[in-house]
Amino acid sequence: MNPKLSRRQFTKAAAASAAFSLIPGRVIGANEKVNVAFIGCGGQGGGDANNILRSKLVNPVALCDVAMGTGHTAGLEKKLPGVPKFKDFRQMFDKMGGEIDACTVAVPDHAHFPISMRAMAEGVHCYVEKPLAHTFQEIELMMAAEKKYKVSCQMGNQGHSGANYHQFKAWKEAGVIKDVTKVTSYMNSGRRWHPWKFDEWQTGEEVPEGLDWDAWLGTKPEHPYSRYLHPGNWRSWYDYGNGAFGDWGPHILDTVHRFCKLGLPNKITAVKREGVRKLIYPMATTIRFDFPARDGEPPCAVTWHDGTANKPEPPAELEADRKLNNNGKVIYGKDLTFMGTSHGSPLRIIPEAKMKEMAKDLPKFEVGSDHYLNFVLGAKGEEETRSPFSVSGPLSQMFCLGVIAQRLGGELEFDRETKRITNNKVADALLEGPPPRKGWEEYYKL
Repeated sequence: MNPKLSRRQFTKAAAASAAFSLIPGRVIGANEKVNVAFIGCGGQGGGDANNILRSKLVNPVALCDVAMGTGHTAGLEKKLPGVPKFKDFRQMFDKMGGEIDACTVAVPDHAHFPISMRAMAEGVHCYVEKPLAHTFQEIELMMAAEKKYKVSCQMGNQGHSGANYHQFKAWKEAGVIKDVTKVTSYMNSGRRWHPWKFDEWQTGEEVPEGLDWDAWLGTKPEHPYSRYLHPGNWRSWYDYGNGAFGDWGPHILDTVHRFCKLGLPNKITAVKREGVRKLIYPMATTIRFDFPARDGEPPCAVTWHDGTANKPEPPAELEADRKLNNNGKVIYGKDLTFMGTSHGSPLRIIPEAKMKEMAKDLPKFEVGSDHYLNFVLGAKGEEETRSPFSVSGPLSQMFCLGVIAQRLGGELEFDRETKRITNNKVADALLEGPPPRKGWEEYYKL
C-alpha cells in the first residue's frame, strides 16, 4: 500500500474490490447443531465459550488463540480435548472455513475487526465481544459486511438480552419512559491504568513462550511485547483499546441508546479531562454527547463520567439515604426520572415512593432466551439476535467518538449525514486511525 495514502482514501479504494468470494450466511437445519469456532479462549473468551456450549445446540470444531497451549487457554483446551487448535485465525479459516457455521470473537478490541470481516466473508455467523471494533470506520465496514453477507451477528453486551432490555422496551412502548432529554451515566470503578506513572511504550521484555505476538498485533501499529499490553492491559492504550467507554458503555447505555433512538450525536464535548497522557487514557473524564431531535424524540444530552473520584451529582429525586452506585445511569424523562446500574439490571423509578405508587399499573414483561442462546438460535434462523451489528454498531461508534474527545479535548462537531467530524482535522482522521500494517490491508476491503 502506498504509505502516503490516507486511511480514508484507502477505504474508498478498497470498497471497489472484494477480498473474499461472497458466501451467503450458513443455513443450518432445525435438527442440526451449529459448528462453532471459539476465537479467544482465555478470560472472557473462555466464559463466552462455556456459555455457548451450555446451549447444547453447538458442536465445537476449532479453538483459536494467540497464546494457545499456555496457561491462558488451558481451561478450555482441557474441556474440549481433540478439537483442532490454531494460533492464527487466518490459518484456521484457510484450513477449516467450510466446516465452521459460527464463531465467537473474544479478543482485544483492536483485533475484533479483521477476524469478524474474514468470518463474515466466509458466511460465518459472528458473536463479537464489546465494543464492536476499535475505530469508527472499522465499525462502519462491519455493519456493511453484516448486511452484504447476510449473516446473523451479535455483540457481546450480554445485558441486552436481560431484564433491562425487556423492561425498557415495554415501558417505552407504553409511554412510561417518554421524552427523554437528559441522561447521566457513570463508571467510577478503578481502571488498570490508574496506578501507572509512565506514558511511553514499555520495552525490554521477551515475548513469552507460546505467544504469537505478530498475530496479536493484527492490523494495528507494531510495538514491543510488554506485560502492560498482554494479557488484559491493552484496554489502557489508545492504539489497542477503547478504555472505560468500550468496556462499560455497552453495558450501561445500550437500552437508552436503542429505545430512545439516539443514533449518532451532532456534538461531543470534553467537559473535563484529568491526568491526560499521550498514549494512555486519562485518569478521569466527563464527556457530553448532544443529540438533535429525531424520529419524534426531543433533543437529548448524554453525559459520561469516568474516574474513581469523578462522580456526578445525584439526582434531586434520589432519597437522602441512598447513594449512586459505582456504575450506572440516571434517565430524565418528561414526567419521571429513572435510575439503573448496568448489564441486565432493571430500572427503577425514583423516588421509591413514586415507584410504589405506580407499581400496579406498570407494564409487565417476560425475559426470553439469554444473549448466548439468542445468538445460537439466530445462527439457526429461529430468532433475530437482539444486538446485531446494525444496532450495536452505532452504539459502539458513539463511544469511538467519545474516545476521540477524551484524547484531544475540546468540542467536536459531527455531521450525522456524512459521518465526519467537521471542525477538527486531527479528530476527523482518528475516525479511521493509521493505515493497517503491511500484509493486513485485505480486511479493509468489502
